[in-house]
Parts: sequence; structure tokens; C-alpha cells
Amino acid sequence: METFLSKDGTPLAYLRSGTGPSLVLVHGSNLDHTSWDAVLPALQARFTVYALDRRGRGRSGDAPAYAIEREFEDVAALVEAVPGPVVLLGHSYGAICSLGAALRTRSLGKLILYEPPLAPLEFFGPVDTIPRLEALVKEGRLAETLGTFLKEIGGATEADVQRMRDLPTWSTLVASAHTLAREGRVVGDAWRDIPRYADISVPTLLMHGETSPPFCAQIAANLQGVLRRNRLTVLQGQGHFAMNEAPELFVREVLAFIDAEP
Repeated sequence: METFLSKDGTPLAYLRSGTGPSLVLVHGSNLDHTSWDAVLPALQARFTVYALDRRGRGRSGDAPAYAIEREFEDVAALVEAVPGPVVLLGHSYGAICSLGAALRTRSLGKLILYEPPLAPLEFFGPVDTIPRLEALVKEGRLAETLGTFLKEIGGATEADVQRMRDLPTWSTLVASAHTLAREGRVVGDAWRDIPRYADISVPTLLMHGETSPPFCAQIAANLQGVLRRNRLTVLQGQGHFAMNEAPELFVREVLAFIDAEP
């Protein structure tokens, strides 16, 4: 792992691997750079890959106050720090961070977004979930915070959560559970910002899974109506975590877009 400082002085960590043109990976909620492990071997065979730990998780630091603009700056700072032009790939909440970063750097060559959650909060779960998550975080009940998020936003059953508790990654997920409520607040408003992404000029690949909720297709359509140079790819038979469940398919579509003429 290597580190750099974001614009506000927060130390951020990333894993660098491979050789070739620069590819920056930005993970989603309650994850870290290891969420890319299934696709990393294929990607690092072609690129120098920089897999970020977003602020508040992994080996990255955090700040007392949170704003999505700081995450935009984090991703843009990493893009600016590595050789360009850079391919930037964001998953879920990390795709929102990547969109914002694309407005803050001129070092991008291409942008790839997998299911950014740019829809009203009620599309994802009960509208009162976020205040309850905030209350749990304030009381330091992070395991309950994670369990509530997984069930009410992630669609997990109680049995699913119990199985996850036995996994070695559970403690890592709990350690970053304080970030879930603050990111939920951002999701509640971020869909209103879609028009501003009309200023992004680099070729952009929009991806979503065939079996993902229908609003994922609508989000992609909304972005298609705004982004100047875009292409849509639907991964057949896949859901929100296609990079883990179908890594070969995921990589194939990513490379086809990167290798295509601008």
C-alpha cells in the first residue's frame, strides 16, 4: 500500500500493482480496495492499477466532518498524481465519487461507471433507515449499523447477516460501518446533480447488471441523456457485484471499451 494526501490533508491509501497505462479503481459503500480482488489479476496484466481505499476505511484516514466534495477531491488528487491519461473506474457509490472527480481533473482519458446510485433514497429502502443508522453510529453500535444497512438497504435476510458474522471480513466491515449513514445522506440528494455532469467530455462507459433492480437501468438512461460521449453495456445475468460474480465478463467489457477508438 502507498499513500498520498488529499486536498484537505487527509492521508489516503491505495494498492498499486501491474505495469502499463494508469487505471484507477474506486470501490463502493462499506468496502475497500479488496473489492476488486477478483478482477485485479486480469487488469494488472494490462495496466498499472491504483486501487483506492476511500476515506474512512482500509488504511486511509478520515476527517471529523464529511462532505461528498472531499471524496471528489480525493479521487481527482489520485488521478492527478499518476501518469495520464487515466482510465477511471468506479463502482456504486464509488461511481458517484468518480463522476464528481471527472469534473475536477483534465487527466482523464476514459471513465467507466458501474451502477452509481443516483436515484431518490426511497428506491433503495425505507426513508427512515438513514436517521436510524445515524443514531446507531452516534451510540457506537457499529455492528448493528451494518446489520441494519444490509437488511434494509442491501436486501439481506437475518440469516444472511448471521452467516456474514462468521466470515473473517466481518470485523473489517464493522470498522467502516460509520460511513454508511453519511453516504446514505449523499445518495438522498445526489440524483439531483445529474445535469451538471453534462460538462464531462471524456468517453464514458455506463454499465449495469441485467438482474439489478429496474431503477439501475433508469439511472443509466438518465446519465445517457446528459453525458456527451457515452456507451451503455448491460451485463447479462448479473447484479450489483458483477466484478466478483462474473469477473471474466466484467473485465472483457471493460477492456473492450478501453481498447475502442475514442
